[in-house]
Amino acid sequence: MLSTVQSCALRGIDAVNIAVEVNSGERGDLKFIIVGLPDTAIKESCDRIFSALANSGYAIPYTRTTVNLAPSYIRKEGSFYDLPIALGVIQSTGQSYFNNLNDFIVAGELGLSGKIREIKGGLTFAIQAKREKKKLLLPVESAREASFIDGVEIFAVNNLNETIQFLTGQIKLDPLGHKNFLSTLKNKDHCPDFSEVKGQESLRRAVEIAVAGGHNILMIGPPGAGKSMIAKRIPGIMSMPTLDEFLETMSIYSTAGLLIAEKKAYFERPFRSPHHTISNAGLLGGGSIPGPGEISLAHNGVLFLDELSEFRRTTLESLRQPLEDGEVTISRSSGKVKFPCKTMVVGAMNPCPCGYLGDRARKCKCSNLDIQRYRSHISGPMIDRFDIQINVPAVSIEDIQSKKLSESSMDIRARVEKASKIQMERLKDSKNRRNANMSHNEVMKFCELDGESSTLLEMAMKQLCLSARAYDKILKVGRTIADLEREDKILPQHILESIQYRSLDRL
Repeated sequence: MLSTVQSCALRGIDAVNIAVEVNSGERGDLKFIIVGLPDTAIKESCDRIFSALANSGYAIPYTRTTVNLAPSYIRKEGSFYDLPIALGVIQSTGQSYFNNLNDFIVAGELGLSGKIREIKGGLTFAIQAKREKKKLLLPVESAREASFIDGVEIFAVNNLNETIQFLTGQIKLDPLGHKNFLSTLKNKDHCPDFSEVKGQESLRRAVEIAVAGGHNILMIGPPGAGKSMIAKRIPGIMSMPTLDEFLETMSIYSTAGLLIAEKKAYFERPFRSPHHTISNAGLLGGGSIPGPGEISLAHNGVLFLDELSEFRRTTLESLRQPLEDGEVTISRSSGKVKFPCKTMVVGAMNPCPCGYLGDRARKCKCSNLDIQRYRSHISGPMIDRFDIQINVPAVSIEDIQSKKLSESSMDIRARVEKASKIQMERLKDSKNRRNANMSHNEVMKFCELDGESSTLLEMAMKQLCLSARAYDKILKVGRTIADLEREDKILPQHILESIQYRSLDRL
């Protein structure tokens, strides 16, 4: 007897329909065969499913049984086909009949006792179920994650017996209510506050500009200057994500299985800080069945690369194209998978191996060759990807001992949000929403200069030998400075300040 259960496979941050076909009662040797490009976890599901069936009071198949995961050209991975396969076995062997099973998309991992464990991708499955106008049957934790999506009926089940009783009408389960994540919105008091930062007024100003326009920023300074301290406070001054941005980011976390693992409870932008020993695959994403990397997990948020010069050069170079395109493309024999990665990159590094080049209090012990070798880890094209490059001096003893509180994150965020609204209104007809992401045509349209400003920029381009990319970035940063001051035009002082944020070009 043939039984079909609807499930899904994850491809990038999207889900695609998978039909789990189970045919039992075939002639031949007693075998349980799974076909349709399954991975090892799916091939091992036979033993889990048989134990779950036996411990739930159901007989295992006593004839040849074939399970087909269709379409067969899509590679499947993960344990979330356990539950649909088990339901297919029960129905194909005539032990129960589910008259409304075709109305559901089903996913879940089975324990040996019949308990249903959470799976990754719950939110992504909910988006697909809404698109297909189907109901969703998931483990409890995954169902709670899926309830972020409105407009789809989601049912949470604890074990195999409860699932069968629900599908046969023996018990009634109420669908989970839509979990309005705006109700989980918490004050950003859990974020470290900028009021705790002593001194560093120029750096605070540069960070405010970077956040307001979504610009990448590179901080260069000695150890203990406050680079990491300020970077960790950036999420507290960022504008709140839009509904689409939040759901897109959560889809990436759901696909990676991190929504449940990290217990994300805040409606805010992500902040990722990978260690400098990270591999290319860890940073960009990869695997036999590609998953998102740190740059995609930071989508619509911040990717903080501390000790930038300690990262492998090949790893940093691999970021160049994704930062330009706003997405990572991972190619495998089974096809291409794309992950979005529109993120603000914050880098921090020392000026030399010992860290004290240019410091007034301590003498640098590095030779010119040491400094050259140290900086060669970061190529010129990679440095060009940072719109803002700023030297960070050591904090003075007077600033450290001062009891005066600096400006709070709340005050800075208020200015950032106003500038963000100006940008979104200006770019409402574009796919871009921040000055940093403007195309060259948009830069030419929205960043027109008067005669004096144009002359200043021309002089800087010639004296500093700046690239065409640097030219666009100076204009974009100038546009953001003007937005923070609510100026319609980019004035000469805005261009001058923007040029000052090209520290490495001036060295």
